[in-house]
Amino acid sequence: MGVERKQAEFTEFYRGTRDDCLRIVLLAVSDQALAEELVAEAFARAWTAWRTVRRHPAPRAWVVRTALNAHASWWRRRRREMPLEGHDLPVPADPSSALDTAVLAALWRLPIRQRQVVALRVLLDLDTETTAQMLGISPGTVGVHLHRAIATLRADIALADSRASPHVAGTPQRRGVTRHVEAQA
Repeated sequence: MGVERKQAEFTEFYRGTRDDCLRIVLLAVSDQALAEELVAEAFARAWTAWRTVRRHPAPRAWVVRTALNAHASWWRRRRREMPLEGHDLPVPADPSSALDTAVLAALWRLPIRQRQVVALRVLLDLDTETTAQMLGISPGTVGVHLHRAIATLRADIALADSRASPHVAGTPQRRGVTRHVEAQA
């Protein structure tokens, strides 16, 4: 493959998947700047291994998994330096995000493995087998995590809807997410 063709192919891949990958990594790390750094690192690694990545069954998932692995490495290096107070507070949602702040907050309250399963199965629309391979767990465990996450999200969204005024609960963003969560059950 020529360098120009490889570059054009990767550029198209990057432009078509960067925002989705960023949203998913942001969901996992809850820090916009860190998510951007991790996704940039993952795409840099994807570029250097483009021959392999382009043949991967889910190259977008490869980038997300690489970013999440980079986050784990980052966390291991810095865990003794990080103050723990307030690290789980949700970051205000990006205005371009398709999810509203109540949904994002509900997602951030999920355990990390459930968030990862939701991100890969629902947001990236990967099948159970691919999700299991990406996370290094069995397909049955993926199903269990997805089931528990959806039950928790349903309860959280229902609670948020009951507290919200009628015009907030009926927004297209909230209806779409609720419908998507219900469809995944």
